[in-house]
Amino acid sequence: MTGMEAEQLALEGLAPRRRRRRAPAAHTPAAHDPIARVVLDIQATHLGGTFDYYVDEKDAEAARPGALVRVRFGGQRVNGVIWERAASSDVPRSSLRYLERVLGGDVLVPAAMRRDITLIADAYGGTRANILRLTVPPRVAKVEQEQRLVAGFAGRASASGAAHVPEEAAARVDACYDRIAAQYDAGVRDLRDALHARAFRSFVFDPLPGVGQAARALAWMAAESLTAGHAAVIVLPGMKDTHDVLDAMRALGFAPFGPGRAGAATGGWTGDVAILSAEMSPVDRYRAYLAVATGQVRCVIGPRAAMYAPVDGPGLFAIMDDVAYQQADGMMPYAHARGVLRLRARTHGGVFVALANARSPLSQMEAVGLPGVPRRAVTTAVSGPATPVRPLPTVLRDAMPWVRWLNREELARLADPSIGARVPHVAVGNIREALRSGPVLFSIPSDGVSEALSCANPKCLRQARCRRCTGPLQRVNGNPVPRCRWCGAAASNWTCPHCHGERLRVVRVGAAGTADELRGLFRGVPVLLSSPSQPGGVIGEIDHRPVIVIATPGAEPRVRAPQGDGPRYAPYAAVAILDAWTSLYAPGLDARVDTLAAWMRAVALCAPREQGGQALLLGETDPAIAQSLMLWDSSMLASRELAERYETGMPPVVSVACVWGRRDAVDDALHAVGAAIGGDMAVCPLPGGGGTPSTVPELPGVLGPVPIPQPRTVDARELEVTADRVRAVIRVPHARREELAERLRTEVARHVAAREPGELRFQLDRKDLI
Repeated sequence: MTGMEAEQLALEGLAPRRRRRRAPAAHTPAAHDPIARVVLDIQATHLGGTFDYYVDEKDAEAARPGALVRVRFGGQRVNGVIWERAASSDVPRSSLRYLERVLGGDVLVPAAMRRDITLIADAYGGTRANILRLTVPPRVAKVEQEQRLVAGFAGRASASGAAHVPEEAAARVDACYDRIAAQYDAGVRDLRDALHARAFRSFVFDPLPGVGQAARALAWMAAESLTAGHAAVIVLPGMKDTHDVLDAMRALGFAPFGPGRAGAATGGWTGDVAILSAEMSPVDRYRAYLAVATGQVRCVIGPRAAMYAPVDGPGLFAIMDDVAYQQADGMMPYAHARGVLRLRARTHGGVFVALANARSPLSQMEAVGLPGVPRRAVTTAVSGPATPVRPLPTVLRDAMPWVRWLNREELARLADPSIGARVPHVAVGNIREALRSGPVLFSIPSDGVSEALSCANPKCLRQARCRRCTGPLQRVNGNPVPRCRWCGAAASNWTCPHCHGERLRVVRVGAAGTADELRGLFRGVPVLLSSPSQPGGVIGEIDHRPVIVIATPGAEPRVRAPQGDGPRYAPYAAVAILDAWTSLYAPGLDARVDTLAAWMRAVALCAPREQGGQALLLGETDPAIAQSLMLWDSSMLASRELAERYETGMPPVVSVACVWGRRDAVDDALHAVGAAIGGDMAVCPLPGGGGTPSTVPELPGVLGPVPIPQPRTVDARELEVTADRVRAVIRVPHARREELAERLRTEVARHVAAREPGELRFQLDRKDLI
């Protein structure tokens, strides 16, 4: 038997089945615009463009721009979004495939949102696919069916062009504006006019202290925008603030998005205000997103995920506490909610509002500018001039509590014998008096332990900083010579610029034993501890009774008001800031601003002075922080921060990008973008007053690279390739921010496409530079 005649033997009935080849499905290209340009759900930077596919005639109506589709890419099926339809393609016809399926048929990414996504990706150096994965939640088919049964809103609400405003809400909104207009300066009138207009305006809003004051101000802004027929998007630090704004909107007559009257029969939801949050279940999040995308709901509130709400037309784009860590996205392209909202407001012809108790240096620069620097020199795609809105001095004085700074100098003036104690006798007496009328809040820095270097002189104790860039010093791997966290320069022969001391000491900051210490000082008073790291976790609400609450920043419980027709929450009788001296050793560029924001957030929960409320700042701290808190004027610290950052060339005076990864990859990226020595971005000129180039101050364009630790998710097999991991900071003038983003995106795309070894990432406007 020859080899050609041999066959595989098999038992009877077990012969291998022969697969019949299926004939290719018959396709007919759509008669009108047969090409669909699709953005695929692929996060590789070099695959961030659009890919052309044929549209079958049977899908011609459903395959609209903004619809979700499934296609074949390479050897796998992936989802994507139709970005646009076209009549022809540059790709050869033989290489084009057809769309395999149109999912749902609803337009999940409207035209305005597609435009916004492109601008956001360009501003932060990412791809449209990077933004889409954060924008569009996973599809739930049954939600689409139930919503169609209730409202049939596939085009109905968007065609009307405006959201329905309840009749009872109009009078309440007008009354709310009358109260706010009597509390704030003339800037609030400009804000109201802007909310009813169709031109871009930007505002920096300083709210009054008090429980719920900021939430009520944001609710009024959203209500004014809805009354004018516009949209509203509000981004908040967390779900606690989200529910506060939702309660304030409900008090104005706007219903939360939830099961409607027809919900029992069809499962559909209705309402005026929707919440978008990553914490929501997939069904609820997709339901809320679909309602916003199709125009049924025009007001969206929530944490960072709400910044991508697919609203259309002019409207309010507001953010609370823009300096908070929660406002920066943790996934590529690491967009910041403040920049996203301002960019969208400018594109939509809407109103951008940055509301915070403690102004960020960026808000201060937008509100007052830099001395001698034209506004155009500090304007980017995500920042620019703004109008400040401040409370009236008389109203502010009555709304804030008495704030006392009990430092060594003040305790010596009061002849307190317990100078140096964590809680001095004067503070103990004031707190005992306050416990007679209600709960008292003790705000502690944190539950963890951090390390910093300071001058060892007991009369100085200032934080040790770099002579080159004023960054905080640290010891790396036990090396006796400290190095700068920011620029990596060695601080050999360090001397304190204030007292000329030469010795350093390590300061370890912690909050262990605080509860036991306070139980000994206030015997018989219950003590509660609210912190994420404690066994009891974060306490949401407490009763209005004499109790001591110890809380970390952001974990302060709300006090339930006594039964009645008044507000839901009551203030604390007193608030005490413990361990204020820890602010002197906090690392990070925004350390002082973060400290003031945390303290003002806690003190805002205190009763006003007319009700006997008082806040105590216990310990030494930066005088600028203490004075800003005592006068409730955060612009004092923001102005000082801005002046110091101009001298050192730090953001927001200039635009920065952090590049990190393996050392050789980072070095190649610095050369590719022109930031290395000899490149066109190797020197960063500071914003000047229009003088000649020779008179404009110039600083090095690159800080670092400095070593950084391996990521927490590092695998044992990756230890070798991540051992030499570094980070560098690139500084450029604001006019070159978009150019830097494009150069970095191109270099990362080339690095990934060439399959070069090692990690390479970048982020613009990073909060912690090193």
